[in-house]
Amino acid sequence: MTSKFYLLIIILFISVSSALAQDSLDVHFNGLGFLDNREYKTFVERSRTYSGARTELDFGLNMDSLNHFVVGVNGIHEFGAQPYFLKVDPVAYYSFKSAKWLFNAGMFPRAGLLDNYPRALLNDTLMYYRPNVEGLLARYSTKNGYETGWLDWVSRQTATAREQFLFGAEGKFLPDSKGSFYISNYFLLMHDAGPAVPIPNDHIRDNGGAQVRLGLDLTRHTSLDSLAFEAGGMISLERTRGFDQWRIPKGFVAAAYIAFLKRFAVRDEFYAGQGHYITYGDSYYEKKVYNRMDMIFTPFDYKHIKGQFILSLHFSPGQFNDNQEAFRVTYDLGRQTIKRFNGDR
Repeated sequence: MTSKFYLLIIILFISVSSALAQDSLDVHFNGLGFLDNREYKTFVERSRTYSGARTELDFGLNMDSLNHFVVGVNGIHEFGAQPYFLKVDPVAYYSFKSAKWLFNAGMFPRAGLLDNYPRALLNDTLMYYRPNVEGLLARYSTKNGYETGWLDWVSRQTATAREQFLFGAEGKFLPDSKGSFYISNYFLLMHDAGPAVPIPNDHIRDNGGAQVRLGLDLTRHTSLDSLAFEAGGMISLERTRGFDQWRIPKGFVAAAYIAFLKRFAVRDEFYAGQGHYITYGDSYYEKKVYNRMDMIFTPFDYKHIKGQFILSLHFSPGQFNDNQEAFRVTYDLGRQTIKRFNGDR
């Protein structure tokens, strides 16, 4: 893995060198350090400690104000592990950005694009172990909100590997751009087909889910840093083709978030209904009733770096002492132009 990492670095700098004759070039450096201890009696196989650091370095070639090419690497190291890099993900994509449209094609970070998804649909370990989307994303934004559609290829079909990809949509709509009320929507579906060499009694599977939430952001009406409430419905979609019909469990979701004194916050999420199994979703939503409370302390929050302690308490039928303690440091230096040309040398 280390040799592959250095090869990617060499390719990266060759690409950068060839780009220096273009209009402008920028560099972007960011990362995440994490220590996430999970004490889950409900799901013993997930009761473990995640710890490590993920670092991304990429270079952007700006053809003009709308068209951009980005190439880089994103590597993760788990503390105490050998070899040093558990995995190195290439970053390579084309991006079109205008006042209303964003379009990405290639391998690009999900942070800032798809990290609003509820954990019931996309769990929170993806930020550690699968930071990139490999496919396409399009977003349309106005003063009344936005809508995003995306495709993420998970596994390419080989003789032994399955063909798997995710696609979905998420967005937020504000009927009054200056009002407190909003509607948010989230949807995803996973297509899971077999390998090129057929497996006896294997079938194509479809698995996903959706949520629609009504929200009220009361922050501007209080002296708090933030105050918001949400409530809505959730379904999951499960089918084994040629074997059964769609199974569509349903349930109710609610959430509240309060932040105060620039350093403290509490987030509470509640679910009640039928149990769901979503491949990349949080396993706790297999329960018919579930409540999660996050107590958040932010000891430092500067322009480019932020540190947070998070104590999470998980409550489900028969279990009232599942807990999780996490410390995360995120840093992002932003995009910095390192060379600019006027085109008439």
